[in-house]
Amino acid sequence: MSLLRENAVLALFACLALGYLIGKLRVGPIQLGGICGTLIVSMLIGAQHVSVNSDVKNVAFALFIFSLGYIAGPQFFANLNAKGLRFGVLSVMEAGVVIGLALGFAKGFDLDVGTASGILAGAATESAVVGTAQEAITKLAGITPDQSTQLQAHVATAYSVCYLFGLVTIVMLTSQIMPLMMRINLADASRTIWERMRGADASLAADEQASLPALVGRTYLVSQGEGSSVKQLEADSGLLVAVEGVKRGEQVLTVGPELRLRRGDRVLVVGARDAVRDTGHELGPETSGEPGLDSPLAVREVVVTNKAVSGKTVAALRAGEPESVNGVFLTDIQRVDHHLPAVGETELHQGDTLTVVGARSKVEKFAAKVGASVRQDSADYIYISLGICLGVLLGMVTVHAGSVNLALGTGGGCLIAGLVFGWLRAQRPTFGAYPPVAAQTAKDLGLSMFIAVTGMAAGPDAGPLLKQYPVLLPSAGILMVVVPAMLSLVVGRKLLKIEPPILIGAIAGQQCSTPAITAIGNVAQSSVPMLGYTITYTISNFLLPLTGPVLVGILGLS
Repeated sequence: MSLLRENAVLALFACLALGYLIGKLRVGPIQLGGICGTLIVSMLIGAQHVSVNSDVKNVAFALFIFSLGYIAGPQFFANLNAKGLRFGVLSVMEAGVVIGLALGFAKGFDLDVGTASGILAGAATESAVVGTAQEAITKLAGITPDQSTQLQAHVATAYSVCYLFGLVTIVMLTSQIMPLMMRINLADASRTIWERMRGADASLAADEQASLPALVGRTYLVSQGEGSSVKQLEADSGLLVAVEGVKRGEQVLTVGPELRLRRGDRVLVVGARDAVRDTGHELGPETSGEPGLDSPLAVREVVVTNKAVSGKTVAALRAGEPESVNGVFLTDIQRVDHHLPAVGETELHQGDTLTVVGARSKVEKFAAKVGASVRQDSADYIYISLGICLGVLLGMVTVHAGSVNLALGTGGGCLIAGLVFGWLRAQRPTFGAYPPVAAQTAKDLGLSMFIAVTGMAAGPDAGPLLKQYPVLLPSAGILMVVVPAMLSLVVGRKLLKIEPPILIGAIAGQQCSTPAITAIGNVAQSSVPMLGYTITYTISNFLLPLTGPVLVGILGLS
């Protein structure tokens, strides 16, 4: 251990390596995860009086919380509508209930503010609360630096125990128990919704794809349907196919809407497999490829920025803008860092990234109508750094309310700055690039480093707290998951009338639990639950980090 005490870099990355290794352990549907594994390892190493400068923790937390806000920003503002606020009720209830329960535990068992905050953070499985609560504790009046350090250590210790039991509870509750309570087969219920949304096979696992491609190109010899125009042929398919090439004799014709087909023409039809096959039945036999007739297709990622498009379903967009979407085929929708069904009834939001395929000219026309086709291969460090700076400055603003000084702190300030900067990027995707992979990496690395430094600092004080509350901490972790989740289940079904698979996803989202939605997806064999998850996940990512300072402020006044 002397080597780790002498080399902070070695100690930090040893915690990350061993923590993520332990985090890979899986028991049934439960996987510990890298963050919880890192906290356990860092606390064990910290118990041997190994530590890292707290400035590293502050920098890592600022990077994490800004990246979190940036990723969620477009969807957070897009969800400020009737549908989003309907699901947002669940996130608001989650935040209110966990604060109330944490206050109840603090008063009932005479807990200090650090332990109560750690219970809240762990049971809500929201790591960001650890940072915001610890920062709020440093600003409490009437405590010494040593007391502040001890209270911050209690946050990490209580968090580690409650997180473990809270994680197991939310995974089992959403993926196993709630479907039984609602008397549904989650896979069958999800498949029913998928089919209603005019989707494809919902039974594919995350690492599987259909053996037959959904998008195909076929060449047909016109032997019937002579005289049909290209426009009529495409319209008859519901705009699910596009005629990309016509060869008459040895001449390759310029394809236009009014071009009429003649017997003997060879026609290249591109589109959804079933629609191409049906169109082929109207034309004639399929032929082998024709030299000069093949038309290369462009693949683009298009960010939705047009307010007129936001809120429309994919089907409504196709029906309302036939000239802009004809010949362009949607293969994926990414929202926040999750993939949604690319089917007719999926609603589009500003900030969604659409993967589309089609002829280059048609894809460019579609991108101009919907938003912008943006290259995301480099990060704009000026924009990112400016956002973090403004977030830190915002967190320093103090409001005096009587004898109490209220401030957002670095966590709250950088979270709000990230939300705004991410939203601005979605509105004008020509500047401020922060590629999703880079943002996700910065978020995960920042959180991991923050948790590692926090765990090492908490290590020496962990033992006494665990001995003091060996039953309370696990019980609190379970109870603070079950109560808000069951309340959301009742409200979601009885009052909000949310369909069961989507509601189960939303309950996982209100706790920002990625392991839970992963387990749900495996049971459902579908991405349908993700439709609810993305909304509550985004809203809770804003609300839950603020619960830490609120709880600390309330307990600090008492």
